[in-house]
Parts: sequence; C-alpha cells; structure tokens
Amino acid sequence: MTADAIIARLRPQLAKADGITLFLQSMQDVRIGGRLARTQYQYTLQDANLEELLVWGPKLVDALRKLPELKDVNTDQQTAGRQLEIGIDRDSASKLGITPVAIDATLSDAFGQRQVATTYTQANPYRVVLEIKPELSTTPDALDKIFVGSAGGPVPLSAITKVKESATALSVNHQGQFPSTTISFNLAPGKAMSDAVAAIEKARLAIGAPATVQGSFSGTAKAFQSSLSSQPFLILAALVTVYIVLGVLYESTIHPITILSTLPSAGVGALLALLLFKTEFSIIALVGILLLIGIVKKNAIMMIDFAIELERDEGVPPVDAIYKAAVLRFRPILMTTMAALLGGLPLAIGGGAGSELRTPLGITIVGGLLLSQILTLFTTPVIYLAMDRFTKRRA
Repeated sequence: MTADAIIARLRPQLAKADGITLFLQSMQDVRIGGRLARTQYQYTLQDANLEELLVWGPKLVDALRKLPELKDVNTDQQTAGRQLEIGIDRDSASKLGITPVAIDATLSDAFGQRQVATTYTQANPYRVVLEIKPELSTTPDALDKIFVGSAGGPVPLSAITKVKESATALSVNHQGQFPSTTISFNLAPGKAMSDAVAAIEKARLAIGAPATVQGSFSGTAKAFQSSLSSQPFLILAALVTVYIVLGVLYESTIHPITILSTLPSAGVGALLALLLFKTEFSIIALVGILLLIGIVKKNAIMMIDFAIELERDEGVPPVDAIYKAAVLRFRPILMTTMAALLGGLPLAIGGGAGSELRTPLGITIVGGLLLSQILTLFTTPVIYLAMDRFTKRRA
C-alpha cells in the first residue's frame, strides 16, 4: 500500500479520538516549497485589515472543509484568546480626583511586571519586580481586587471603569508586510492538485470575501502552480532546441519536422498510461516525457538519416530510400527501444520505499514507448514522403 492509502485508512479511525486532532502527511523524497505545516499543501490569505482577516479566515476554512477534494483542512489562525477592554468612567473618576494617568499606572503596576528596586547582597544583586499575585491575574475578577489611590482613600478599580470581555488572536502571522492566515490541507484519495486548485478558488469566490482579502497558494502548492505554468514553455524550449540541432545536422528545415512528428504518439501513449494506472501527471512524469523526446526521436533519426544519405550520395528515389532505411534500421530500432522499455518496466511495477517517486517515471517511459514504437515504423515513412513532396512543390 502507498503512504496516501494508509493515511486514508487511518483517518476515520483517528477521528474517533475525543479532544485531539491528528494530522498526517506522507513523507516526500523531494520536498518542494519549504513551508512547514500540519498537512502537505498550503493556501494563504492576506489582508491589511486584521479584523477583516479574522472574520473571513474561519469562513473560508468552513467552506473548504465541505469540499470533497480536500481532507484534513486546518488553519494556523488562533482566535481562542480572550481580552479585556477597560473603559474609564471619566465623570466618576473626576469626582474622586482620579486621573487616567493614575489608572494607567495602577494597571501597569499590577500586570506590567515593572522593576521597582534592586536588592544587593554579598553574593548577587536581586531585582525587585512589582506585580499582583500570579493566581489573581488569570481571571477578570482580579480587577475587583485592585484599588486606585485618591484623596479620599483607595477606590476599587471596578467603581470607575467599565470592562468588556471579547475574543482576540493569540498570535498574528505575517507574510511579507501584511497579516496572513495559512490554511493547510491534504488531497482526498483519487484527487489531483489541479482539482484542489480549482475547487479552492471557486469556494473563495462563493463566500463573497471582499477584494481586500487576497488569497494565494504557498509552500508546496505554490511550487506546483509555478511548475504547472512553466511546463508548456519547458517542453516547447526542448522541441525548439531539437529542431535547431536537427536542422543544422541535415541542412534542412523540413526533415526535422519529420523527426519531431514521432513525439505526439509518445506523449499520447505516456498520458494514456498515466490515466490507465490512475497516476497523476507529476514533475517526475514530466521528466519521463522529456526522456521520451530523446528516446523516440532516435528511432526516426536512424531511418531518416539513412534515407537522406541514400538520396544525396547514391541518387536513390525517396520511396526506395525510406523503404530500404525502414528495413535495414528495423533491428537496431527494435533493440534500443526494447532495451529502454524493459529498463523502465521495473520502475513502473516496482514497490518498496520511494516507489511513489519512481512509478510515474516508469509508467510514462513504458506507455510512451509502446505506442510510439507501433506508430513510428508506419507513420515516419509516410510523413517523410509527404514532406519530400511538399519540398518539391515549394521549389
């Protein structure tokens, strides 16, 4: 069983424990993103207004917990703290001759742990700190036991103030310069990261959060988005590089296209294999497709290079040249393809530690080679002749 399958099996059993919540995530061979969290992926809300962030953060968490694509949704926003807001009754205080400065100094003496003196002994000096007893500072009732000095004698603090108890954040996290709340989550079994990205964006719009509450993926999820946006450009850059090298090699602008025409079948084969075995298209799978670009175009190069040499050096007609090239190059093409395919097969079917990293690579190589090997031997001669006729018509 995979690590994700074991987590899915343990999750409902661990949810039965009262008073504690356990979050599990599978260990990654290659950790991307660098942000530590209770679960594997993170989504961060930012707002310059902290009060607004404290309101909409929990609403988004509740919305995400209802999504079937996500599991173990949690947040680093800690709003279970309590605070006391003390308002001064200035009329009552002025009648007793008590100023706001005196009230502020009294509260500072009680809760501020102010150093008032230093006692020197023969061995060490000791700092004297003024405060109320620690056991009295844990409840709002402590204010009833604090008195403020006045001309007529001590006055209870509760007689000249109004106290309001409210919730507050225990800590305020920041990302950059603004307060932030990070929501972390795991993927549900059978769901890809792309499904979670679409579901989260849809949920954020559905709750009607104001435009000042900005949401973005962070950590591993941000790295996924970055890699997803750059993958088409990476593949395109690889194809352009191959085209330029082949064009210089054959002194032609047409035949490199013939060689590159073998790549779609390899890509389709790799994607079909991933779908068949229910494996997501990860970065490792992308590496497998890049490997296929080199392996598959090698088959076409072996035929086309031989056919071009026959045409240019011996004057053989294109039909006879490509036919002879396909016949004579069939054995080395089959040998090298089978060597690569059988080399990738243990990666695709192997288990054990780290198999989650190796399996997508093996599946893409095996699936791409199987389909491309079948099609390349039939399609490459046809495309070669079509490109040759196109070149002659253009001339």
